[in-house]
Amino acid sequence: MKILEYAGLDTSRVKAAYHKVTEAIAREDFRAAQVKKLANLTHGKFYRARLDGADRLLFSLVRHGDEVCALMLEVIEHHNYDKSRFLRGAAIDESKIPDCGAAEAMREAQPMRYLHPERCAVHLLDKPISFDDAQEAIYRQPPPLIVVGSAGSGKTALTLEKLKHAEGEVLYVTQSAYLARNARDLYYANGFEHAGQDAVFLSYREFVESIRVPTGREALWRDFTGWFARMRQAFKGIDGHQAFEEIRGVITADAAGVLSRDAYRALGVRQSIYFGDERELLYDLFEKYRAWLAESTLFDLNLVAHEWQALAAPRYDFVVIDEVQDLTSIQLALVLKTLKKPGNFLLCGDSNQIVHPNFFSWGHVKSLFWRDPQLAQRQELRVLTANFRNGPEATRAANQLLKIKQRRFGSIDRESNFLVQAVGGSAGQVALVPDKDSVKKELDQKIRQSTRFAVLVMRDEDKAEARKHFGTPLLFSIHEAKGLEYDNIVLYRFVSDHRAQFTEIVDGVDKQDLATDMLDYRRAKDKSDKSMEVYKFFVNALYVALTRAIQNLYLVESDTAHPLFELLDLAAGGQMKVDAGQSTLEDWQKEARKLDLQGKQEQADAIRRNILRQTPAPWPVFDEAKTTELLAKVFREQAPGSKQRQQLYEIAACHDEPALAAWLVQEAKFEVARSFPQQRATLGRKSYTPYFANHFKDILQQCDRHGVEHRLPMNQTPLMAAAAAGNVALVEALLERGADREAVDHFGSNALHWAMREAFRDAKFARGPFAALYELLAPASIDVNTGERLVRIDRHLSEYFLFQTLWALFKSRFTEKQRRPYGAFETHAVLEAWQHLPANVVKPERNKRQHLSAVLSRNEVERDYAYNRALFVRIAQGWYQFNPHLSVRRSTQDGEAWVPVHQALNLAFIGEFAWDFVWERVDAYLAMADLPKRGTPIAGERAIARWQAAEREREQREAEVRAAHERLRKEIEARKRR
Repeated sequence: MKILEYAGLDTSRVKAAYHKVTEAIAREDFRAAQVKKLANLTHGKFYRARLDGADRLLFSLVRHGDEVCALMLEVIEHHNYDKSRFLRGAAIDESKIPDCGAAEAMREAQPMRYLHPERCAVHLLDKPISFDDAQEAIYRQPPPLIVVGSAGSGKTALTLEKLKHAEGEVLYVTQSAYLARNARDLYYANGFEHAGQDAVFLSYREFVESIRVPTGREALWRDFTGWFARMRQAFKGIDGHQAFEEIRGVITADAAGVLSRDAYRALGVRQSIYFGDERELLYDLFEKYRAWLAESTLFDLNLVAHEWQALAAPRYDFVVIDEVQDLTSIQLALVLKTLKKPGNFLLCGDSNQIVHPNFFSWGHVKSLFWRDPQLAQRQELRVLTANFRNGPEATRAANQLLKIKQRRFGSIDRESNFLVQAVGGSAGQVALVPDKDSVKKELDQKIRQSTRFAVLVMRDEDKAEARKHFGTPLLFSIHEAKGLEYDNIVLYRFVSDHRAQFTEIVDGVDKQDLATDMLDYRRAKDKSDKSMEVYKFFVNALYVALTRAIQNLYLVESDTAHPLFELLDLAAGGQMKVDAGQSTLEDWQKEARKLDLQGKQEQADAIRRNILRQTPAPWPVFDEAKTTELLAKVFREQAPGSKQRQQLYEIAACHDEPALAAWLVQEAKFEVARSFPQQRATLGRKSYTPYFANHFKDILQQCDRHGVEHRLPMNQTPLMAAAAAGNVALVEALLERGADREAVDHFGSNALHWAMREAFRDAKFARGPFAALYELLAPASIDVNTGERLVRIDRHLSEYFLFQTLWALFKSRFTEKQRRPYGAFETHAVLEAWQHLPANVVKPERNKRQHLSAVLSRNEVERDYAYNRALFVRIAQGWYQFNPHLSVRRSTQDGEAWVPVHQALNLAFIGEFAWDFVWERVDAYLAMADLPKRGTPIAGERAIARWQAAEREREQREAEVRAAHERLRKEIEARKRR
């Protein structure tokens, strides 16, 4: 068995023992190495070998082809499994670890797509990665650096591994929010930490927000097309797609500034899609576009980038820009302006994948920083030609298209002049399928129930026709498909619906022109030829579509005799092999959640509507509206019977609201509620008792019927209930089905907060399931808006868990009696909550009063501190509360919105259940946040009315007494005068 080593492994302290143990593992003598399998882990299969009396060696097994290798990961000192970065807090009892034989372990080895034949060093993100020679050379190359690579070339993995070595404050930025989140999760997978680094992962829009949050919402293509439809009569002959591209990619894209009408008119022939008078018309449209943005409270990221240039300041020690081809020059310039040292960057991308509107070229990119001669001299540009994603057949077709593109239009630039080599994987197929009803019907029947097939069309408006023939919800336009990958891709009428454009694309290209295995750099024959600018969307769109397929491609076309197909070596009439199978409901639930995260809401909704066919839960859900209705019936209307009072009592128990229980006794005469302190723990679990069981088949079936995000009676999602129950296996199963970690109840609490509250009040829960629950449930980061800019609080920061703690305990500051009636937090309360938490949640050095006080004070609004995140406001000496001017990001039907922190926590509704001695604090915090005033608690309306009536009577009696005294005084004075 070959021995591999994680690149971060340190064996210096146990060299001799390590050598002896690895020799035994290499000869598959697991008994001599005393290998045992660490079972019941939530994040992979790990084994441990005995180094000596105190130390253990952690390793895993990987398989490449038929070869199984042992990957050495970590030396665990003194049996401290809880401190292992890979085990992440898992509770390991050394005496109960089962022995494991080599044969058994080898059957469970994790597959690797590529393994270098000689090098044994392996990198780790979410899975082991072996670099080829080109990747290894780039990995060792210092910045500044540009990496050019095709889809599937491992660009992102390589850049993340290089990012791990950067010091200070570092930035990863890319156009896609999903890619940024995914990159962050890959980066910190397997417990990676770098004490000397503060890394932030942002989409480009989030990066802009981190400088200053623009007013309104970003204008997207769907907004533009709706507006342009109303303008079409005044701009006849102008194509909406090309107009959008021209505005975004030409007029507003230049790093030197938005082009004036004269500057736009003076552009060279290959710098714009339009000619002469067309430019005048297009500029008129642009001016109307700017006016429309202002009227509609929308913003254009290019225009914002120009405005934000004055606000951008050097901040980052190192910057990675991924998929750089999706950014315009002004957007790229804004990012680079935040570098402290100009050359400390790494850019990577592929100009053949441009489907966003810009006129990208590597030459334009270099011009942004090559004005510095010293930087130009050090500049390195490296090319990755291996493709670890797509099969050989899909890669061959994509390469043929690149050859056609170069032969017809010349090279875009020297850097994009390469073909791709498929590494590993099955050959797959690329089939040209005639656009006949019988063929489409057969294909549809095979693929419509499979998550392994997606249908792509060129543009959004092409979807309607495709839906007539294909029932799969996985139907995307090419703009939506960017960043996706599926085992099998069906391309519907990509060429047939755009015959003229593709005929122009292949004009003058002969089959013999493509008989080469490499691309030579060549300029276009005619410099005045604008064909590349006009047709690049079509050829790039087809290239992106071809590279979405991991295995098989099916091109459904009516014009199967189009010359493009002959050049691609595709012939109609061949055997179409389709092995789809039917995906399970669980598979579809996972797919819907993945699409949610990628912002593909249309497809996610279609899955739930057409595949899952979920029905609403049959029970009442006591969210804010339903609870308010119930409060009114019990306390205002005094409805007869005990059912509704019992429901309120159960709400009080589940959400820990002793004041409500007291109101039930006092005002609703519900004597059972006197036992609230004794019954809270058991009664609070009544609505989700099944979630504590080891067998949860019925719960998963319920999720199939009502959706994985359906609500239980107390407005919990199944994930929240499983988290509160400490049921790790059920949490894993729900997450596998796509459960949303960030879904919240009517008090703004997500699944992690439900688990945290249990851990804070139950030491057994804290020491038991909470370590695993935290790893599964904690969102990667928290986004807050300080009133001006986005601040991302990443999970590895000290501020993260403190913020989550205050969030989880927020309601209790008003509903449970505290040491001071401030409705705020002191360090004592936080440390008390943390006292039993495992080290993977709160590091021991952070679980100290001094550290906690420092984190609170350095993030206080008024504190003069360079990295102050302005999270808290000091209420009194040693007492803190959330900055009332903070906002948090929340998903809405229109996308995302910033919601004031006290609104997200629903402080106004918390006031319904708060003790009377903190009512003034609730009012004060709402006023500080400019939120509407708190109403009188419904449960207390009658009592308050009695108090107020009694107060008026008392005041009247006192007034009468004072009046009598005054009359007596005056009478006495009158007598004296007489």
